[in-house]
Amino acid sequence: MGNLNKLSKEELIKKVQELQGKSDNKETKNKIQIKNRYTEEVIYECEAETIKEVVEKAISEEANLSEADLRKADLWKANLRKANLWKADLWKADLWKANLWKANLWKANLSEANLWKADLSEANLRKANLSEADLWKANLSEADLNSIFYNTKVTEKQRKYITEETDLFEVVEE
Repeated sequence: MGNLNKLSKEELIKKVQELQGKSDNKETKNKIQIKNRYTEEVIYECEAETIKEVVEKAISEEANLSEADLRKADLWKANLRKANLWKADLWKADLWKANLWKANLWKANLSEANLWKADLSEANLRKANLSEADLWKANLSEADLNSIFYNTKVTEKQRKYITEETDLFEVVEE
């Protein structure tokens, strides 16, 4: 392969891209669609490499993603600020460190979702299904948690913040 120490940074990056089959002249993006969870109608679509890119683009364009089928979506560290995900299906979605500040998640299915260290401050979680969701170190400050489903796992600190002296939550170790 030759001596890589003599290559400039740009030449090295180009070489790595060629080896990975991602040279500048090769298109790697695909048309990715977000569909309605009930009707399978296309809600939003664009050219992108990942579902995360599609969802972030849709939200930046203020697209309505209510009832979106985002089951098992890889949305770690995604910027979903003020997203309209009303009744969206996010079952087993990876939302690790995602920014969901002021997101509308009313009646959303977040069961078994990874919300570890997610920012859910001021989010609307009314009637959201958070059963078996991982909320470890999630920011729930000022989130609307009215009528969340029974058996949601939260840390002791989160339980104390949400409400003192309740048996609605199973407390897990931090």
